[in-house]
Amino acid sequence: MTYEVTVEPTGDVIEVEEGQTILDAALRQGVWLPFACGHGTCGTCKVQVVEGDADLGNASPFALMDVERDEGKVLACCAIPESDLVIEADIDVDPDFEGYSVEDFTARVITIVDLSPTIKGITLKLDHPITFQAGQYINLEIPGVQGSRAFSIANSPSDPSIVELHVRLVPGGAATTWLHETLKEGDELSLSGPYGQFFVRKSDVKDVIFIAGGSGLSSPQSMILDLLEQGDTRQIYLFQGARNVAELYNRELLTELADKHSHFHYIPALNAPTAEDQWQGFTGYVHEAAIDHFDGKFAGHKAYLCGPPPMIDSAISALMQGRVFEADIHMEKFLTAADGADSETRSALFKRI
Repeated sequence: MTYEVTVEPTGDVIEVEEGQTILDAALRQGVWLPFACGHGTCGTCKVQVVEGDADLGNASPFALMDVERDEGKVLACCAIPESDLVIEADIDVDPDFEGYSVEDFTARVITIVDLSPTIKGITLKLDHPITFQAGQYINLEIPGVQGSRAFSIANSPSDPSIVELHVRLVPGGAATTWLHETLKEGDELSLSGPYGQFFVRKSDVKDVIFIAGGSGLSSPQSMILDLLEQGDTRQIYLFQGARNVAELYNRELLTELADKHSHFHYIPALNAPTAEDQWQGFTGYVHEAAIDHFDGKFAGHKAYLCGPPPMIDSAISALMQGRVFEADIHMEKFLTAADGADSETRSALFKRI
């Protein structure tokens, strides 16, 4: 059995299979609905049911309060139609968003490499091509782990046959522990994608600042590779933060890109270099490296931030103090399941756009 869900004000009509959520059906049919966590905990995908009935699913009482439930509001990521529906959604799609449909894939592991002591690079060969925008992510199914886990795509969209992931080992994390300790080359995994609205606004002519920390390099790496391959001529700045040289992964690749492209500038920063590192670069946090490079004046730039919440928050403060407005700051926060999900299992990455 299927139900028709009409999305207002766009008038899009989607077919929802029995037991399928509104959000999943919409994304698989190329209809954009705003969302973030995808697990009923953030409230970003809240919509108003105008006509029809729906099962609320496992919506958090904090994300969907009792008074909102009484008013007919549901979370699209949890709600399952019980009849044909008409819903109202607050849709504000960026004109640069391509809106590629979500698909399911079977992938074979072709390489596993140690990028740093805590981060592995995993490259997957897909059973059919994936079309995505640089900066988007996939949901990966992990054997023996309930629920999927989200990982950003690190490679350029120019090779749609593969997906490259940067996976940081989270202490006590069932999914990342399995990927680090059990996964081997030749194994097959299931995944779906693409997801997310973290991507370069190519229609904006402002020069671009990327600030990345830890495995948060994955999305900016994809975005930068794409920009350079497409011949984009804007000035591009990448500030990469890590504790020490061992954790400053893909440094050679990024240095080579900077040597090859005069408009790409790579500025690494270490906040706790060791004596053995013999570090001659910037010492301090990555947002401080950006402040130092631009003398605290960021006006006229577009900024893309990717990494752990403290890094994101510090970078936002620095950028706004340096006269970058909120509309020109885009971010992707990397949170583990322990970061704000005390009672529920959720994605390894919580996406804030």
